[in-house]
Order: sequence, then C-alpha cells, then structure tokens
Amino acid sequence: MVHQYKNNGYDIVLDVNSGAIHVVDDVTYDIIALYETHTREEIADKLSGRYGREEILEALGEVQTLTENGELFTPDGYEDYMTDFKKRPTVVKALCLHIAHDCNLACRYCFAEEGEYHGRRALMSFEVGKKALDFLIENSGQRRNLEVDFFGGEPLMNWQVVKDLVAYGREQEERCNKKFRFTLTTNGVLLNDEVMEFCNREMANVVLSIDGRKEVHDKMRPFREGAGSYELIVPKFRKFAEGRGEQRYYVRGTFTHYNTDFAADVLHLADLGFKQISVEPVVAPPAEPYAIQESDLPQLFAEYDRLAAEMSERRRKGEDFNFFHFMIDLEGGPCVAKRLSGCGSGTEYLAVTPWGDFYPCHQFVGNEAFLLGNVDEGITRTDIRDTFKCCNVYAKPKCRDCFAKFYCSGGCAANAYNFTGEITGAYDVGCELERKRVECAIMLKAAEAV
Repeated sequence: MVHQYKNNGYDIVLDVNSGAIHVVDDVTYDIIALYETHTREEIADKLSGRYGREEILEALGEVQTLTENGELFTPDGYEDYMTDFKKRPTVVKALCLHIAHDCNLACRYCFAEEGEYHGRRALMSFEVGKKALDFLIENSGQRRNLEVDFFGGEPLMNWQVVKDLVAYGREQEERCNKKFRFTLTTNGVLLNDEVMEFCNREMANVVLSIDGRKEVHDKMRPFREGAGSYELIVPKFRKFAEGRGEQRYYVRGTFTHYNTDFAADVLHLADLGFKQISVEPVVAPPAEPYAIQESDLPQLFAEYDRLAAEMSERRRKGEDFNFFHFMIDLEGGPCVAKRLSGCGSGTEYLAVTPWGDFYPCHQFVGNEAFLLGNVDEGITRTDIRDTFKCCNVYAKPKCRDCFAKFYCSGGCAANAYNFTGEITGAYDVGCELERKRVECAIMLKAAEAV
C-alpha cells in the first residue's frame, strides 16, 4: 500500500508496510501513481506531454530500484503476527489511578461528568491505591518499568494520598526489582510550590490542562459558579514549566466546534513560552453543541496545515516547540505490537476507580459492561480482557486499507465503542483528523530533512 499527498510544497510518498517515506519530484510522484496499474511504456506515453522522455525513464528506474529494495509497494507482512496476540501472557504495564472522582472545575465537555464518572463523588484511600500498586507489581511479569498515572477528576484534591502512594511505590522498587514512572494530570487550581517541588522530584511527566486563548479556555473550563480559570492557572503553569526546564510536561487543551480555528490556541500557548503542547479535538455525541461536526473538517484540515507551516517556519528561526500530534518517529518508533494494537487498554493498561474496580481505561469507567474485576479479586472477567487483547488494526475493517493504521494503531477503543457500539468500530471524524495529523507530521520531518 502506498499513500501519496502534497503538503506545503512537498510531494510525499509513504510506503505503508515498510514505513519508508520519500520526498520526490513531480515526475516521480506521477509515475508512482501509475506504477502498479500500467506498463513502463504506458506510463511514458501518459506523461510525455508533461515531462521529457529521458526524465521519465530516469525516474522509472529510480522507482523500480526502490520497489526492488522493499521501499515501495511492499507487501503486508504483519497480519500473521496477530494470530499470536490472544495466546500471549497478559502482562500489566500501567495503571490509571482515579485518585479523585471529584473536581473543582465544571468543564462543559468533561466525559467524566465533573469527576463523578456516572457514579458518585469519592476519593481513593491509601489502602485501595496500595492494593492497586501491589496488583501491578504482581501482574507485570518480567517487566521492570511500570507506569502509574494519577488521574481524576482533579488528583490534587487527594494530594496526601498521591504522595503516600508514590512513597509506597518507591519502597517497593528495590525489593521487587521494579521502577515506577509516575505521572499526573491536573487543572492547576490547587497547584502550589509544595506540589511543584514534589512533582519535579517524583513525576516523570505532568499534564497541565489549558485550552488556549483566555476566551476559549474560560468558556469551556469554568468554576462551578461560572467564573473562568485562565488567569489563575497560567502564571502557575509558566512557573511549573520553567521549573522543569521546559521538559517532562505538556500543556494539554481541547478544541471544540466553538474554536475550529484551534491553531490560534496552539500558537497562543507557544507564545506564552510553553514548549510542550497538545491541543486535541473534543470527542462528544454529535447532538452536543460543542461537538466536532463533519462539516467542520475542511477548516480543521486547513488549521493543521497552517499550524504545520508555522511550526516549520519557527523551527528555522530557532523558535520551535513540540506539538504532541505532530511528534512522529520515522526511524525507530514503537514495537510491532504497539503499532498494531495501540495503548493496550484492557490488557496491559487498566484504570482503577477510587473504590478499586478495574476498567479497560479511564473512558470506560462507569460502564458496568466493561467492569473487569477489582483490587481484591484481580481480573474476574477474562473474557472482556481477551476481547481487548484481540483488538488490533486487522480486527477493524476500516483500518485495513487506511494508510495511517501503523501510526494510530487503530485508534481509541473507547471512542470506537461510544460511536459504533463495538471496540472494533471506527470513530469516522476522529479517523479523518488522525490521517491529516499524520500527513502534517511527516511533512514536518520532510521539511527538517530537506
């Protein structure tokens, strides 16, 4: 499978199965579009009105060499790999600890219903969190590096338990030959010097929630009484980012139907001095007024192109920043299993509620059909786990012929389920946006190389 596209002045060809990417001239680009369905003579005849015959023949030779070298029109050699997925032993690598089912903001798009997750407000006790870490250690097999994300709601509303669980995890590292990588997501309302100092010492990454421009952020992320939170959090976030040397954090925002000009929000955050930025599309039922609509896609595509072009220009000036969705590794990248099955939700990655129930990920929490077990009994619904174990790009009909499948790894199972009723379905609007992001990310690498 080959995917061709033009972006910001570059002719780009992606050989999907090998991962090879080629920045080509116009004649080579046009030849590749015809190469599988036409003979050399037919291609030369078709293109003779646009290019000289010698130029065409030279480019044909280059295309033939790339094909023979396995860098163009490469056959798919991954599908057989999937037959072993269900047989593989389950190794749990990461937990999302819902340390607080409560929040001090009332974000209008919150899938967690202001932290309640379709249930009740609650804070995780140290005892439940300790059992969760013990479960992770006991079910991690030979894997040494383990990840724990403190999530909510708002985790800082249960700050003492966060600190106690980090201390407990550190105590277990040498005894169990494990290494914990702790992360935390916060809206910043309760962020203070003591929290920053602790996070700088103990948290491998911290996600700071902010949507961009003041008017955009305050519209969607107000306090319960309606006041905006932008002015309160921005100085704290700047101090925190500077204290971490502009590394090991993300300012993370959500754009909606109300700000389809979201590139302005990304650039606003960059102009505030943030170097690690993620601004992502809201995922919401189409009936919600803030939901991304199919009619929004042309403008959103143009915004991604605009953002990529601006990032390329700033990079040339030494004013670059990282945008999460444009970060792509074209040389190493994730292992084959990750390329095919993604985040590992329901198998390698689990969410834990404040009372100790296991769900496939934070977005399934509260849906009793996906309750996997609990910290006392372990995984009791192995049938659900096995279903997730077999969720991969070859189990998803719409992924098979998608050029981006080895970059998005089939996308989010929760989004697929919420929009189609099946974890092997596809959230079509999300897929369209993912394909555009992949194209822009590759263009930025091409610009960097050229």
